[in-house]
Amino acid sequence: MIPTLAIARDLLREARARRWTVALLAGVTLLLLLAAFGLKLEVVDGALAASRFLGRSVHGDIRAADVALRPLFEAVAYLVFYGGTLLGVVACADFAPALLAPGRIEHLLALPVRRSELVLGTFLGVELLVFAGALYGGLGLTLIVAAKTGVVGFAPALAALLGAVAFSGVYAVMVAVTMAVRSAALSAVAGAVIWVLGIVAGNRAALAPLFEPGLARTVFLLLTAPLPRLSALALHAPRLANGLPLEGRELAIQAGGTALFAAAALALALAAFERKDF
Repeated sequence: MIPTLAIARDLLREARARRWTVALLAGVTLLLLLAAFGLKLEVVDGALAASRFLGRSVHGDIRAADVALRPLFEAVAYLVFYGGTLLGVVACADFAPALLAPGRIEHLLALPVRRSELVLGTFLGVELLVFAGALYGGLGLTLIVAAKTGVVGFAPALAALLGAVAFSGVYAVMVAVTMAVRSAALSAVAGAVIWVLGIVAGNRAALAPLFEPGLARTVFLLLTAPLPRLSALALHAPRLANGLPLEGRELAIQAGGTALFAAAALALALAAFERKDF
């Protein structure tokens, strides 16, 4: 376990040294500063009297602040979930291929570290990086709105957590593809494809009637059955933003299914890695 954590720590150090990752963090920070200085919310006795963004009036009706801000928290939850996972695909596509770089992989294998620990350490480090980035953006905006209105919404934080769970399934496939073919571009393409297919799988019940009954519909249901339900996971944070109760059983099933999918993809990645000779 300690070597795995050491690999994850080294990956986080590498991420900090990369200009691309720093640029993403700076971009999120600029968006938070824009929201902090551009969003003006007039709250009187717990009611939102008016709201302006960059001087332009957004809403003028007097409503309870927590109710009026629900659309904002809902939008932020979707942005954190989908934006965070998609940015993770782009920003983290090169970490696993860098692990297999000539010279580096031979040095790592010469250390008292198992191949499974290298794979799991890389996976864990990237997961922590994506979760921290999503949590930074979601909680940052939550704190800004709380400071301006006194209303605290936990939907963005939940969206960050769910985004990290969803990304585990996506990144596990990216690692498996990398172990077969060392290519950052192919890894990113595989992640994007699984990201899209996960959205489709989450809506498989609604999309199935679009296929003719019989072979076409059966094939569609069979192909989407093992995929993680990313779009279904994404719905839980907006539900919380709208004051609806969390559906714990469905959330546990969807998160568990995503974790099992990630574990299966990592098992394939490790099997491919074990067969490689360096």
